Amino acid sequence: MSRASHTADTREHLLATGEAIIQGKGFSAVGLAEILGSAGVPKGSFYHYFSSKEGFGVALLQRYFERYDERLNGLLAAQAGDARSCLLAYFDGWIDNHRCDQQAHTCLAVKLAAEVSDLSEPMREALAEGMGRVVRRLADAIRRGQEEGSLCAQLAADDLASSLYSLWVGSALLFKVQRSHAPFLNARRLTEAMLKRSVDQACSH
Repeated sequence: MSRASHTADTREHLLATGEAIIQGKGFSAVGLAEILGSAGVPKGSFYHYFSSKEGFGVALLQRYFERYDERLNGLLAAQAGDARSCLLAYFDGWIDNHRCDQQAHTCLAVKLAAEVSDLSEPMREALAEGMGRVVRRLADAIRRGQEEGSLCAQLAADDLASSLYSLWVGSALLFKVQRSHAPFLNARRLTEAMLKRSVDQACSH
């Protein structure tokens, strides 16, 4: 294995290990010693890859959103179906991911947004950039739906995408507080109504 490959593998191993731990405990409650111990990596090596715990957090979020964007791109692709069906299937995935374990499947972005936004400006910026990318993907899918005829052409794609994402992020937070799927089910009903079909009566006015 080349030095570059070893470096990339170790960095990825640290990020994957850290994500698994932080997903359950949060960012502030997890120390570097716990991450390094679980990863089997010496402390000195950590600073070869990351300047600080905050730098690690930024890299963690960037990695999360890069992978999320790849999955979202596939879910919303034209070959996956009409845009309205793809969007509804994407949001159904939010519900499915929270059915079995109320802690383990919480979105990392939702997990950290409220915790670190006031503590770390670089991490807040990474969250804002990543979440903005998600909204842009949703907006592109809405525009595709308008062009193909599965969604009302009068909808403002960017505004609707932002509203939908805000609705589901808020529902995820309420799910954590209430330990109930009711916020998600309510969000699903609202989402179906907001994603009006091009043939809906409300779209023709």
